[in-house]
Amino acid sequence: MSRGLQLGDIVARLGGVLHGDETVFVSQVGSLLSAGAGQIAFLANPKYRDQLHRTQASAVIVPPPFATETSLPRIVDRNPYAYYARVVGLLNPPAQGRPGIHPGAVVRSTVPSSASVGENVVVGEGVCLGENVILHPGCVIGDGVTIGDDSVLYANVVVYRGCVIGKRAIIHSGAVIGADGFGFAKDGERWVKIPQIGRVLIGDDVEIGANTSIDRGALDDTIVGDGVKLDNQIQVAHNVSIGEHSAMAGCVGIAGSTHIGRRCTVGGAGMISGHLELADDVHISGGTLVGKSLRQPGQYTALFPLEPHQEWLRNAAQVKRLAKLAERVAELEKKLEMMGKTS
Repeated sequence: MSRGLQLGDIVARLGGVLHGDETVFVSQVGSLLSAGAGQIAFLANPKYRDQLHRTQASAVIVPPPFATETSLPRIVDRNPYAYYARVVGLLNPPAQGRPGIHPGAVVRSTVPSSASVGENVVVGEGVCLGENVILHPGCVIGDGVTIGDDSVLYANVVVYRGCVIGKRAIIHSGAVIGADGFGFAKDGERWVKIPQIGRVLIGDDVEIGANTSIDRGALDDTIVGDGVKLDNQIQVAHNVSIGEHSAMAGCVGIAGSTHIGRRCTVGGAGMISGHLELADDVHISGGTLVGKSLRQPGQYTALFPLEPHQEWLRNAAQVKRLAKLAERVAELEKKLEMMGKTS
C-alpha cells in the first residue's frame, strides 16, 4: 500500500520544477477526471487541457507550456507521462520477496541467501541465481540457467536449460523461455525433428508478458536486447534477435531468424515473416503483416482501412482487378506511344 510523499520529496528524487507548496502530501496517482484529495494527476496530451482546469487532484504534473494554466501545486517536466510513470513507482513500490527457500521447493543448486524461492519451484543443477531474485510458486528453472540480480519471475514461468536472463528482469506468469523452435526437415511424407541446440539470451531490464514464448535458437542463440518490453501472448521464434529498447504489443508473432533493430515498436497482432531485417527505429502499426525487410527507419502500415462490410466487399473486388488493370494501362501507354511516333 502507498505510504505517500510530499511534493518536495518527489522532486528531490525525480527532478522537475516545482511550482507551489512543496509540503503538499500525495499518496496515490489518478487521472485528471478521477483524482481527488491526496492524489496527483498528470497532463500529457493537450486535448485534455479542459480536464486540467476541472480536476480535483491535490497536485498535477504538466509540461512547460501548461505551467501557468493551473493554480494547483504542480511539477513541470518536459515528459509528464514518463514522470507520472516514475511517480507511480515511488508511491507503489513492488512487493518484496521473503528471502529463503520454501519447504515445498526442489532446489538442486546453491542459491544466494537473498533469493526468494516459492512453493513448488524447481531449480535444476548448475543454476546461477543473482542476488534478490524472486521465483514465485510453480516456476521451473532448467539446468545451467543464469538469472541476474533483482529479477522477478511470476508464477509458473518456465526457463529451459542453458538460457540466460539478465538483471532486473520481470517475467510474468506462464511465459516460456527456451522451448524448442519450430524446426523440422521434410523427408518424404514425414518430418524429421531438428534438435534445437542454441539458447535464449535476455539482456538487462527486460519485461516479458504473460504467456509469451521465446524459442531457443536452432544453432545460434535467440537474443533479446537490454530494455526490451514484450507484452502478453507474443511468439518469438528461433534465432530471432530483438535490439535494445524495442517494444511490442500483445499477440505479435515473429518468425525465425528475423533481426529487429534498436528502439523498434510493433503494434498489437503485428506479424513479421522470417529471415527479414528491420532497421533501427522502425515502427509497425497494429495488425500489419511485414513480408519484406525494412532497411529505413519510419512508420510502416499494411492495413486495409475499416469500412462497412458491403463497401469493403466492393473495394476488395476492385483490388483483385488491379493487376489486370495495370496490364491494360501498360498496353494503352504502348499504343499511345506508337501513335505518337507515327503521327
